[in-house]
Amino acid sequence: MKNLVKVERARLNLTQAELAKKLGVSRQTIHAIEKDKFNPSVTLALKMGRLFKLPVEELFIIEEG
Repeated sequence: MKNLVKVERARLNLTQAELAKKLGVSRQTIHAIEKDKFNPSVTLALKMGRLFKLPVEELFIIEEG
């Protein structure tokens, strides 16, 4: 699964640590999500969508194949 977390975080001019604090997770969690090494829980994905004002399916893209 690909995601636009890094792009959207940069758009809001947030560091990984700032985003993590807003979402109640660690900076390492944000790093892992951005590097496609960790898929967030549904709850975290929804929180991210709300924060970035994007539908979850625009923020996280399932790759075919």
